[in-house]
Amino acid sequence: MNVRRSAAALAAAVALGTAAAPAALADEASPSPSAALPSGLYGTANPKFDGVFRQSYALLAQDVAGVRPAEKAVDWLTGQQCASGGFPAYRADASEPCDSKTQVDSNSTAAAVQALAALGGQKKAVDKGVSWLKSVQNQDGGWGYTPGLPSDANSTGIVIGALAAAGQKPAAQTSQQGESPYDALTKLAMDCGTGGAFGLADARSGRTVPNADATAAGVLGALGKGLVVAPADKDAKEPRCAPADSAKQAAANGTGYLLKTLGTSRYLKSSMPGSTDKPDVGNTADAVVALAAAGQGAQAKKSAQWLAGHSAAWAKQAGPAAYAQLILAAHAAGLDPRDFGGADLVKQLNATGPAPQQQASDEGTKKPKADSDSDSDDNGGVSVWWIIGVGLVAGAGIGFLLSGRKKTGL
Repeated sequence: MNVRRSAAALAAAVALGTAAAPAALADEASPSPSAALPSGLYGTANPKFDGVFRQSYALLAQDVAGVRPAEKAVDWLTGQQCASGGFPAYRADASEPCDSKTQVDSNSTAAAVQALAALGGQKKAVDKGVSWLKSVQNQDGGWGYTPGLPSDANSTGIVIGALAAAGQKPAAQTSQQGESPYDALTKLAMDCGTGGAFGLADARSGRTVPNADATAAGVLGALGKGLVVAPADKDAKEPRCAPADSAKQAAANGTGYLLKTLGTSRYLKSSMPGSTDKPDVGNTADAVVALAAAGQGAQAKKSAQWLAGHSAAWAKQAGPAAYAQLILAAHAAGLDPRDFGGADLVKQLNATGPAPQQQASDEGTKKPKADSDSDSDDNGGVSVWWIIGVGLVAGAGIGFLLSGRKKTGL
C-alpha cells in the first residue's frame, strides 16, 4: 500500500480496541476532489485501503439480491489481480504490472475470490486467487493479513470462505506441518474464562483480548461458511462453552459469546476508547451472519431488526460496503433488503456505482433457502467484515494484524 500508507506505518497509531484510527488514515480515506476514480468502482471515498474489498462486497450483495452487476464493475475487479493471483487493496494503474512494492493481501484476495466465484464465468481469476492463497498459508494452517504475519481469526475465516466458495475442501488444505485452517482457528479460540471468544492481540499489552468481530469471523470460518448465509430451518440450542478441542467446539463457544454479548440490547457495542456504550453497527451486522450460520436464527433476526431501525445514517456515511454488509445480514436473517426499516438497500447500493445490467424485481430476487447445520467441511459462502483501513498491531516481539477495520458506529 504505498502512496497508500503502508500497514507498518500505521502500526504505532492503530491498536485493537486501544486507539481510534489515526487522523492521517481518516484524511487519506476521504475522497479527494481532484482524484478521478475509475468509472467501474463503487463508492467515492479514496479506495487505496479498501477498493477491492468494497467492490467485492458490492458485487456479492448484488448477486444475492438477484441483480446482475455492470460488466465494467466486474472488469475493474478482475483487472486488479496481479499475475501471481493475489489482489492488493487497490491499484491505481492496473495497466502496470505488479512488482515487489505491490502489497497483496489475504483479505482482498479472499473477498475477490468469493465475489467472482458467486458471479460465475471467472474461473481463471478464481483459480489463480485460490492458488495464491494456498501458497501463503502459515505453518499453523491459518493466514495473516499479508504473507509472513501471524495467523488471525479474521483473515483465516475469510480465506476459508474463499476456499469453500471455489469448491475446495478447507480441511484438506494443510501446511507443510500438516495443519489445516480449522487447526489454526482452534488454537486462536480463547478459553471459557473469557467467554469462549476469538481474540485479537492488544498492541499495548501484547495480550490477546476477546473481540466480537474476530469472533464472528472465527465462527463463520470454523463452520466452513462466510458472508452468504441463508436462515437456518430451525433454531439450535444455545451452546455451552467447553474446551475448544475442535473447530466445531470453537464455533459453538464463539456463538455463545456472541449471544451473551448481544444480551438484551440486540446490538454490539464499540470497542473504541470512550465509546463503551456506543452501538457498533458493522460488528452487529457481522454477528447476525455468524449467528444465522450457527443456527441461532431467533437472535439473528432480533439483531437484524435492530439494524433495520438504526443503520441508515451509518450506511449513508460509510458507502457501498456498508449497504452490502446490511444486505447480507438481512439475507441471513430472512428479512427483505428492499424494505429494511423502510429503506431499499439494494437501490441504495446500486446508486453508489455503475448501473447494473439487470435490476431485479421483487419476484426475481433470490430467496433465502433454509440452511441446515453443517460440519466444517461444508461449502460456504463468503466471509465477513468491511475494511476501510489497515493497521498492523505490533508489540514487543509480537506482530499482529488488525484487519478490521475502521467501522463507524451510531
